[in-house]
Formats: sequence, structure tokens, C-alpha cells
Amino acid sequence: MSDTQKDPWARFRTATRARIALGRSGDALPTKALLEFQLAHARARDAVHSAVDFDRLAADLSPRETIRVHSAAPDRPTYLRRPDLGRRLDPASAAGLPAGQWDLLFVIADGLSAAAVQVNAAPLVHACVARLGHLRIGPVVLAEQARVALGDEVASAMGARLVALLVGERPGLSAAESLGVYLTWEPKPGRADSERNCISNIHADGLSIQTAADKLCWLATEAARLKLTGVALKEDAPSLPGPDNQKNQLTDRS
Repeated sequence: MSDTQKDPWARFRTATRARIALGRSGDALPTKALLEFQLAHARARDAVHSAVDFDRLAADLSPRETIRVHSAAPDRPTYLRRPDLGRRLDPASAAGLPAGQWDLLFVIADGLSAAAVQVNAAPLVHACVARLGHLRIGPVVLAEQARVALGDEVASAMGARLVALLVGERPGLSAAESLGVYLTWEPKPGRADSERNCISNIHADGLSIQTAADKLCWLATEAARLKLTGVALKEDAPSLPGPDNQKNQLTDRS
């Protein structure tokens, strides 16, 4: 008897990281499934509470210039309890931002997954810069204890027409290292989420770096041409090769 005949769910498990048909032992989960669940939960907690090594990240982004900023949340516990503080710069960081005239600014925020940022952020920036030679790209801003809206204040102060904020997404029990990107035209404090485009689920078992870069660069080019982002900017890019294109998609979030 084949494995599929013994367990008809086996073929589905090879196609997803979701937990399906785990079985049971009495009225509880089997020991193996329970231990795997506890390990995934521990990894998710570690992703939220761990700190990004920003010195290493700056080295990984070399030779691009980087700028360090901090949100108004002074530490991790405050950041988790007060989302509003993570959306604003602290005064010292705001005062030290250089002004310029940039078509695009990359801001990397630690968000809710240090692992996602540490592993995926620098490769994605490099892949995008290689494709966007027609745009003036500013220094990469590394933002600590930061949430999505912080990118609006940073980019507005630096004179950028477009900001791409890379952020560690809230970890789940199947992926603790997922990176998201939020693209906003004419960023300024008070922008609504409906005025952004989001690319999510960027990690080794989700959307690949190369496919995410293709999507982001197409959107950035169209945003600069049409002078808008958000629900008004739909992804009409040609189909991209690769298996991950079939299991992931760009979403507009409002």
C-alpha cells in the first residue's frame, strides 16, 4: 500500500506549510504535532522580540549609503504596547534627516519580525536598485522600533516623491520570517493605508526576492508615471516566470 493510500492527506502536506489533518492521540494532538506547534510558536515569539542587527544590515547594504533613525517608541516593550509611537520619529532623528530631491527612498523598518528584515531586506533592495537605474534613489534609511507610517514622515522630510517601506510582517505559525513592502506616492504624515500598495509574504517559502523585486520595480515605475499609488494603481504587469508567481499575488490593502 502506498503512502497516499495509507494517508490520503500526505500529498496535500507537500504543497503547503499549513497544519492540516494532524491526527490525534486520544483527545489531544499526537506528540510530534504538538512539539512542532510549540516550536513554531517559540520561533514566532522570537521573531517579534528579537532585535535587528542594524550594523550588519548596513554592511549587507554596502556600498549604498545608510541613515539610522529611531521611532518615538524608546524600547521594544513600549513599541509593542504603543503602535502610535512606532509611527512617528523621535525628535533627534527627525532633526538629523538630510533633505534632497529623490524619486524613490527605501526605508527598512524592523516591524514585527527581526528575522524577516535580517534575511530578506538587503537582497531585495539590491535587486531593486539594479532594475531602477532610471530613478534617483536616496540613501537607505534604517528605522528602529518602526511601523509602516513612519516611512511617510521620513520620506517627506527627505524630499522623496515615492517611498518603499520594507517591514517585518507579523509572524504566523507557518512563517516567522515574512517581509512586506508598502509603496506610497507623495508620502506625508496622515496617509491612509488605501493610498499604499502592498507586496507581502516575501520569504524563502513564499514570494521570492527576484519576483518581489520585479513586482516592486514595475509598481514604482508606474507610480512615478501616473503619480499615484494605492487602490487606484492596479498591477497589470506581464506574467512573471517562476512557481512562486502562481501561489502569491500583489494585494492592495485599505
